[in-house]
Amino acid sequence: MDAISFGTDGWRATLDVFTSERVRVVAQATADYLDSEGHGGETVAVGYDARETSRGFADDVADVLATNGFDVVLPERDCPTPVISHAVAERDFAGALVITASHNPPEYNGVKFLPEDGAPALPEVTEAIEANLREPEEGEQTGEIREEDLVADHADHCRSLVDADLEGLTVVYDAMHGSGRGVTDALLEAAGADVIRLRCERDPEFGGTSPEPDEANLQGLAMAVNEHDADLGVANDGDADRVAAVTPDRGVLDGNRFYALAYDYLLEGDSGPAVRTVSTTFLVDRLADAHGCEVVETPVGFKWVAEAMGEHDALFGGEESGGYTMRGHVRQKDGVLMALLASAAASERGVDDRLDAIAAEHGEIHQDKVSVDCPDDRKAGVLADLEAELPDTVAGVDVAEVNDTDGFKILLEDGTWLLVRPSGTEPKMRVYAEADSPERVRNLLDAGRGLVEPLV
Repeated sequence: MDAISFGTDGWRATLDVFTSERVRVVAQATADYLDSEGHGGETVAVGYDARETSRGFADDVADVLATNGFDVVLPERDCPTPVISHAVAERDFAGALVITASHNPPEYNGVKFLPEDGAPALPEVTEAIEANLREPEEGEQTGEIREEDLVADHADHCRSLVDADLEGLTVVYDAMHGSGRGVTDALLEAAGADVIRLRCERDPEFGGTSPEPDEANLQGLAMAVNEHDADLGVANDGDADRVAAVTPDRGVLDGNRFYALAYDYLLEGDSGPAVRTVSTTFLVDRLADAHGCEVVETPVGFKWVAEAMGEHDALFGGEESGGYTMRGHVRQKDGVLMALLASAAASERGVDDRLDAIAAEHGEIHQDKVSVDCPDDRKAGVLADLEAELPDTVAGVDVAEVNDTDGFKILLEDGTWLLVRPSGTEPKMRVYAEADSPERVRNLLDAGRGLVEPLV
């Protein structure tokens, strides 16, 4: 049980550690938690991704929950995590457990718990589950286990939120062999788009790479967009809760530009606050300010975005790593819905044209990040040492303010910034920088690395 530790988004580990026995322990702890919250005997969804081992682990979870008296609903096949989230919220389930390692390599698997509202579990919930890890109950199953189609209701809801006619739009969709295949592409096609499919066959090995929709892994999508003279390319990660976009001129968009694209499009017909993490671009603030809207800043982690969206009735929320959601939807990042939203924006105005107009009005913004190896047990010490040695200038510019929402975000007099924070998933410190040119970003990152490395 000591090997089980819930991080930013559940427990993930390599398959030598992530075993059936330990998954059953997590399922029992979750059953105990749900009982303690008054949900005994209710229905729990159990989702799973496209990995070779995921259905087997899902069956383990379902068995333990049913033995504890819960009814269990499984999807008919591996499906996106946001589909499970929507089902939980829409059908008043007690919660869900999802077997997924998201964008991690195929040698990993993981499990995450979703409470009754379908949003990410907050730390007090995962801590309560982790504190009660124990061997599972033995005996007969008193709950019912059944399979159902959960995709159709989610698709209908997405179409009700983004009521777009995509006739005449050509979209290349890259499922990266993950759970978005047959879901995101089908949604776009149902809305009228001409969809060209890449990596839409199930491959538990994800073609030998991680199902991470970053620039390095999406070069094939970028080439396909140009080859087919497509209007847009979209991709999902392994469990399709994240999205990435590719345009004809810019290639793979970073998550900050995707946020700006989506929020700008929504502001054309609606109004409301934006929620962003501390690592996400100030371009969001410029867009919001131009429309008289508020921006709410949160620590990194979609659970904090989700919480703030509920508190502020936000129009849009997300983080630069590719997770977003919108008003009216379950407060969970949803790469399927976001692929539809990006396509709707492209159908009204070319994405490159829209981004050009945003840059012309609000200025160019560039961002990048680097990682510095740091053992988990040194992260708190590095932050403490950094706090004691925060500089007065960075890369030749005076410090205007320091924000400690998550790590230390050093705001400079010229409007640029540097952020140092611990990774919630890896033994690393993250260093982010934002400025008006790539060269300035590189200088800031070099300065940030120089601050952190001597402290590790």
